[in-house]
Amino acid sequence: MAPFLTGSPRHEAPEPLEGPVVGTVTGGTVIWFVLFLAQLPFYGWYEDHGHLWWLWTCLAGAGLGLIGIWYVRKRDAAIKREAARAGDAADATHAGDTAHGGDATDARHTGDAADAAGLRGVDARPSDNP
Repeated sequence: MAPFLTGSPRHEAPEPLEGPVVGTVTGGTVIWFVLFLAQLPFYGWYEDHGHLWWLWTCLAGAGLGLIGIWYVRKRDAAIKREAARAGDAADATHAGDTAHGGDATDARHTGDAADAAGLRGVDARPSDNP
């Protein structure tokens, strides 16, 4: 095997990007479907020249995009639901501390919902750092 394919990487992997995933997948699905519709009038030409697979590739992209839209919408809803649940749990803990004389500005309660859920700052990759 080549030396660059073995051993450990010399740098940490970057953090995953989060962005408008639902919009991105929806946009890609629309593009695939528009390409399918744009090629439909040329069905005969594609068939005569052996390029009919171009048409079906666009339709497959649109179909898989619909599955992708369903998936990313469910994922987005689950992330928001978990963040809300963590926020509610943090609020309940915070309310219990202040009701029993705790300080409302206690350092344990300054994080946001993602921190409370343990979703931020957690790295599942093995690390050399202790």
